[in-house]
Amino acid sequence: MMARKLMLVWMVTAAMGLGACATKVERMEVEDVRDLSGQWNDTDSRLVSEEMIADVLSRPWRSAFEQQNGRLPTVIVGGIRNLSQEHINVNTFVRDMERALINSGQVSFVASSEERGEIRGERMDQDLHAREDTRKPMGQEIGADFMLKGEINTIIDKEGKRQVRFYQVDLTLISLADNRKVWVGQKKIKKFVTKPSLRP
Repeated sequence: MMARKLMLVWMVTAAMGLGACATKVERMEVEDVRDLSGQWNDTDSRLVSEEMIADVLSRPWRSAFEQQNGRLPTVIVGGIRNLSQEHINVNTFVRDMERALINSGQVSFVASSEERGEIRGERMDQDLHAREDTRKPMGQEIGADFMLKGEINTIIDKEGKRQVRFYQVDLTLISLADNRKVWVGQKKIKKFVTKPSLRP
């Protein structure tokens, strides 16, 4: 009898211990800011892209192009290089910039080189398999007037449990007609991080 009671107490204690170790998940709003590691995160990506796109659209290059050509400029996002000391999902940053550009309504936007390959393949497939009245002809693409390129750099200064992480994002808008740089933007982020164990 005593053995059964001890076994029951042990099982209850074990169950409580397992419950205490269970993973806890808390839903958050997408706009909520919560830094855990101090590294580049979704908030940095969103804030940098929104601020820099707002800046590029407010500069004289856009109105000058419209006055000269009578239409909105067409932009394509080129390579955004991650030259930092950590893994940064550059694709997320690029998508944030594309969204801000498209939603502004102040520029036309064309697909990237990777996306164009898939679209062109679909057009070729239509030439063979789609009805003639629904086929999309080749050679009707809109060429970009400007390419947005950039890079992300970091400087990390640490001592013991303290660390300062400095991020610098540089973007350049280049005219595809003559290679002129019509806009250069820069955004800096600085974070002070304190934690028990640090990894660069």
